[in-house]
Amino acid sequence: MNPSTKRSKTPGVAALRQVGRISTLAWEVLRAIPKRPFQFREFIQQCWFFASVTILPTALVAIPFGAVIALQLGSLTQQIGAQSFTGAASALAIVQQASPLITALLVAGAGGSAVCADIGARKIREEIDAMEVLGVSPIQRLIVPRVLAAMVVAVLLNGLVSVVGTMGGYFFNVIMQGGTPGAYLASFNALAQLPDLWISEIKALLYGFVAGVVAAYRGLNPAAGPKGVGDAVNQAVVITFLLLFLINVVLTGIYLRIVPSKGL
Repeated sequence: MNPSTKRSKTPGVAALRQVGRISTLAWEVLRAIPKRPFQFREFIQQCWFFASVTILPTALVAIPFGAVIALQLGSLTQQIGAQSFTGAASALAIVQQASPLITALLVAGAGGSAVCADIGARKIREEIDAMEVLGVSPIQRLIVPRVLAAMVVAVLLNGLVSVVGTMGGYFFNVIMQGGTPGAYLASFNALAQLPDLWISEIKALLYGFVAGVVAAYRGLNPAAGPKGVGDAVNQAVVITFLLLFLINVVLTGIYLRIVPSKGL
């Protein structure tokens, strides 16, 4: 085999190996969740940490995000003479797409990076190796509470973003663009359905799981030294973002194929 050809295949093989290792860690986390003893105190502490670093940024991001969607859709619907559908279009876009993605990006960027840095620091200090020598499972003791905390907080933040984003869209459409409050609410009630909220929460739950697993994986496999931990944090955030957008496309496609649209 040509050495250059062998070298060209190396990045692809390495990427597949990384995917396999992340999948293996995800499976080990799922297997460790029902095992006892469950680290309940660690779980509560991690939930509080995730919430404390993400609630305010999430709310602040949700308001302009909802405003941009409402203003853009309001301008578009005015051009085509369909102002009465502005409420449904903007609210559904926020609930189905914007809310889970905003939640996931902030959970991964703020909480996930901190988790990766914490576990990476423990790894280079050989605390993880010491736990394994003592017979303590690092996955059950450290990873499971953090992944579950990311999932729980992601679901709760998703509801917060949906409410704040929809209220922001309503305000900017009605106040800034002179829309009709009744038409905004009536169109949303006519076209929205309960599965729209379900798929939003399912996305947020899955995004939180992926963010937690990827952060834990990169934290468990840093390069040597503090610089390796910093590089692992950056890699964890980038990998999580790429996976989240890919998962969003797949889930949205499945949802649109399975759940019929609600007609007027």
